[in-house]
Amino acid sequence: MDKNTIIGILLIIVIFIGFSYYNKTRVNKAFNKEITIADSLYEAEDYDAAKASYLKALAMKPNQPYPSSRIEDINRILGIDMQITDTLKPEPVPGEMETDLQQAVISEDTLDPEERKARFGVFGTATTGEKEFITLENDLVKLKISTLGGRIYSAELKEFTTHNSLPLILFDGDSTAFGFKFFTSDNRPVETNNLYFTPQSNARDLNASSTTQSVALRLMADPDTYIEYVYTLEPNKYMIDFDINIRGMTEIIPANQSSLDLNWEMYLPQQEKGRQNEDIYTTIKYKYYQGEVDGFRERSQKDMEENEITTRVRWMAFKDQFFSSVLIADNFFLNAYVRSVKLPESEKYLRNFRAELSIPYEGNSNETIGMKFYYGPNHFNTLKKYEVELEELVFLGRNIIRWINQYVIISIFNWLNKYIANYGIIILLLTIIIKMVLFPLTWKSYMSQAKMRVLKPQVDEINTKFPKKEDAMKKQQATMALYKRAGVSPMGGCLPMLLQMPILFAMFRFFPASLELRQKSFLWADDLSTYDSILDLPFKIPMYGDHVSLFTLLMTVSTIVTMKINSPSASGGAQMPGMKGMMYIMPIMFMLILNNFSAGLTYYYFLANLITFGQNLLTKQFVDEDAILKKLEENKKKPVKKSKWQKRLEEASKQRGVQPRRK
Repeated sequence: MDKNTIIGILLIIVIFIGFSYYNKTRVNKAFNKEITIADSLYEAEDYDAAKASYLKALAMKPNQPYPSSRIEDINRILGIDMQITDTLKPEPVPGEMETDLQQAVISEDTLDPEERKARFGVFGTATTGEKEFITLENDLVKLKISTLGGRIYSAELKEFTTHNSLPLILFDGDSTAFGFKFFTSDNRPVETNNLYFTPQSNARDLNASSTTQSVALRLMADPDTYIEYVYTLEPNKYMIDFDINIRGMTEIIPANQSSLDLNWEMYLPQQEKGRQNEDIYTTIKYKYYQGEVDGFRERSQKDMEENEITTRVRWMAFKDQFFSSVLIADNFFLNAYVRSVKLPESEKYLRNFRAELSIPYEGNSNETIGMKFYYGPNHFNTLKKYEVELEELVFLGRNIIRWINQYVIISIFNWLNKYIANYGIIILLLTIIIKMVLFPLTWKSYMSQAKMRVLKPQVDEINTKFPKKEDAMKKQQATMALYKRAGVSPMGGCLPMLLQMPILFAMFRFFPASLELRQKSFLWADDLSTYDSILDLPFKIPMYGDHVSLFTLLMTVSTIVTMKINSPSASGGAQMPGMKGMMYIMPIMFMLILNNFSAGLTYYYFLANLITFGQNLLTKQFVDEDAILKKLEENKKKPVKKSKWQKRLEEASKQRGVQPRRK
């Protein structure tokens, strides 16, 4: 290993450490800033706002005692008997996670309806009730709807299971919140998530497998004044219609209020075996109204991200690697605030997502707000059918990479899937098709290497002629002159390989996002969408993980062999200093990175290396190197063709009376 290689490795280590330090510094700055804001609010005795800021700071650094103690102080000041651990617990035992309003109600459960109304406002009677569940399902999804908050309590996808064969539930229990927040005309706070809704039917189990079914629940102020949630599910659909009917609220909601705040929060559980790979694709996405899809970047390493969206939004999505929960407005949301908090690996949840959405409100006595929920897989063709750009939730790369995946790779993959059930065979055939299409480029690259190989004896003569280090420039000039006379380009083998790079990166994006590979086995890999493991380690290696992936090892070995065969030294050319070390370092780096990635991806790279190796062996049988050398010698006898630039330069020199220097 030479000096340049060692310097390169040290630079990589320095960059990695520097990035880690930079990321930690950013989190510390954000944490300290939020604490400063919270302390100022605390001193001003704005305890509700201070508590919210301390909670935000605690989400950035869950183990910090200071914000926890401050929140407990605020709870004591407000007369709330609740520990901070209860406040942040994602899935408490029923009855443990009462809100501030419910805590007060519990202590005043002897109040009669009139006294309760006087204390808590027009929705005072809705502060108590019986928590019941209504099931709404079809062949694809099963929803459990709670009378507390009138919200969807859990969503199960019936055609899928988790990596350990449990029912796949996108969210469940009190790990989610959904409801409106607003003040009444008499300045009473209302949080619909914490109030009891009344079902409008006695049915508790509705099946929409054959006919459309609806569930209606009302948050009652009086018989003619209420907020109604209506959920409608059709057969064989992942999409749920969600209508909000606001009736007789003109005197309750202030007349100058033009919007209602909708809060949606969710803890996303881990569904896949490879937590690291799943976490890469777990993020928040949203679509601007009549605009593009945006959101937090996949592969982000930030512990906390937030964004204030000041323009209209069409839909908001909480997504993980293969499944999404999406709230879609029939028209638009006026603006939004979104936040993503990464949770420790010890948790069964990946992220805490929060969205605060502003809903247009016209203040009519009878008003309906139309929305939809999508609870389903991130399957490109399924999402595309809804025609609101939900297919953008499937991350296939950007620009030409996405174009290749969307219009070429997915089309070939789906066509093969019509006739073949084994996905290992499908990947093999897909690889063969791609390599056949790229064969002209591979042929051109091989021919360039063959030309370099037959010129090797003449290159060796030049090396012998200029043995001293100070003659390195002369040696390089002589070598390039030889290549020019023979009509050989040293880059002739590199350019065709560079043209194949978009395909390489397209596959890197395609396989981890391919739902079809999820839980599909091949050979020793029990799930092609995540890593294969032939050995589980009792410890974790940084970057590499706690297991050994055989497909990744095979890919690494085949890459080193292919690079060695295709290296300039093997072709008779001069190898750049440090490249020999890089020939081994790069495959090792990819081995460390891809050990936790999709087995389908590393299997594809392994197959591509094998086919490339076979193509080179086969091509060698049809290439006559003696004929190539003879042709190159003939090229050397021909006069060197001048470029247009040289011709124009000579013409200009003649016009000035200056004769160009003869070579």
